[in-house]
Amino acid sequence: MHIDDISMKRMAVYAGILFVLSVIPLLWLGRYNVMCVDDYDYGRRVHDVWMATGSLKQSIQAAWQQNMGFYRDWQGTYVSCFLMALCPMNFNYEIGYVVPILMIGMLAVSTFMLGRHILCRWLGAEKAGGCFVMFVLLFMFYQVLEAPFEGIYWYNGATHYVLMQSIWFFTLTAVSMSLWSEKKQGEWGWCAAAAVLAVIVGGGNLVTGLQAEIIMALLVLYAAVMNRRKLLPVLIPFVTGSIGFLFNTLAPGNTLRGELDMDTGYSAVMSILLSFYNAVVYIIQWTPVLVVVIWLLLLPVLWKLAKKSDRAFAHPVWVTLGSFCVLSAMFTPTLYALGMVGLSRVDDIIQMVYYLCLIMVTTYWMGHFSHRSGRRADNKEEERAALERMSAQEAFGCFLEKTGGRLTAVCALIVLVMLFATADKNTYTSVSALRSVLNGEAQTFYEEAMARHEIYTDENILEVEIKPYSAKPALFDCSDLSEDPGNWLNLAVMQYYHKTYVKIVNE
Repeated sequence: MHIDDISMKRMAVYAGILFVLSVIPLLWLGRYNVMCVDDYDYGRRVHDVWMATGSLKQSIQAAWQQNMGFYRDWQGTYVSCFLMALCPMNFNYEIGYVVPILMIGMLAVSTFMLGRHILCRWLGAEKAGGCFVMFVLLFMFYQVLEAPFEGIYWYNGATHYVLMQSIWFFTLTAVSMSLWSEKKQGEWGWCAAAAVLAVIVGGGNLVTGLQAEIIMALLVLYAAVMNRRKLLPVLIPFVTGSIGFLFNTLAPGNTLRGELDMDTGYSAVMSILLSFYNAVVYIIQWTPVLVVVIWLLLLPVLWKLAKKSDRAFAHPVWVTLGSFCVLSAMFTPTLYALGMVGLSRVDDIIQMVYYLCLIMVTTYWMGHFSHRSGRRADNKEEERAALERMSAQEAFGCFLEKTGGRLTAVCALIVLVMLFATADKNTYTSVSALRSVLNGEAQTFYEEAMARHEIYTDENILEVEIKPYSAKPALFDCSDLSEDPGNWLNLAVMQYYHKTYVKIVNE
């Protein structure tokens, strides 16, 4: 069978299998995941209640009470703080493996749904083609993920950012489904779902929250101009989300924390200007060779999907600028609050939005070019004459149509070679995770973590002195305890397990 004869449906199946195979090592490594960093501070009260009562209801109540205390005294993210208190390891220390299942599952499913919906509904692509593109995008994202530990294995950090971004993707999909629904029942059903989810998004991190406010405002404007009958189903989630976002940003705890926090951010205007600059910097950083090769792999498919679409693709420049502005806005909150960018757990979600924008904008440009290409020649003489007067975009489209299948196959082969022939086996996450499991690093780390836990839970040991880890997977790049008992992480563990002190002792 020739490569060009493979159906798009079969290509989607192959891409789906590739994506599943690529995340299996990540989930396998998750078998050796344990509590770390802020999991102890946020989960201490719930853990105490669970150990004392064994009641899930009382534990949830304790989480909410702690959440309200944080809202008054520390931060306004009322949904994130509540969920962060409910770390699964509070109830059973050995189930850390559910964290990567939850985080990969939520982000992958929400991104797939949103991306395919945009491709199929807004850009007019066929469903099988949309599935193929999204599986390839997800495969690419998880290989070059900026901070795998923060985005996959660390419950607290991933909940605050990855989980909230996933819920936002679900919200945006629901709003868009309401816009496209032709039946009243479906229209208002999706609207109701989006209205509830929007409140949750409003109570999460400010990066996702600001992004949601901007995009929802644009969708309200779109409905008002293009189809006023759809205005109310879009306006309702916008209002509920905005109310939730205001509760978040106006929390008393934000003011109190700002008075204690020594970090000073930029002014609003300077934060916005620097956001555009940093967007360019990170776009370059997040476009390594692997991403370029996969982008080339997708070009023939995107051309084919866009050419068959009945959409107009009349405003590629505005779509490109709009996407860049939305991406840039995600850098603004940390610049305004902290005067910095580059927080790993924040970068994960911005990186995903960048890749989504890259694929959608590329598809739009492919549609713009393909819909303005001339008709195909009927014979060789006409074809030769057409080639002489062919524009650059028409020549590009002709090249993709003639060599598309071979280009995709060659790029796919290059990607596989890059994954397994790279000198640094920790460059790509799946290879790194597989390496850590096969060479025993993960097992050794987990055994030593469980040995520590046994000491922590021994009521007869109050002064805890433990050895540093002798091995740790590269993807588990979390900070270990210190030789200083007064270190903040040592104090968190000490308070969680009610010890006199906890410290590392180097032999």
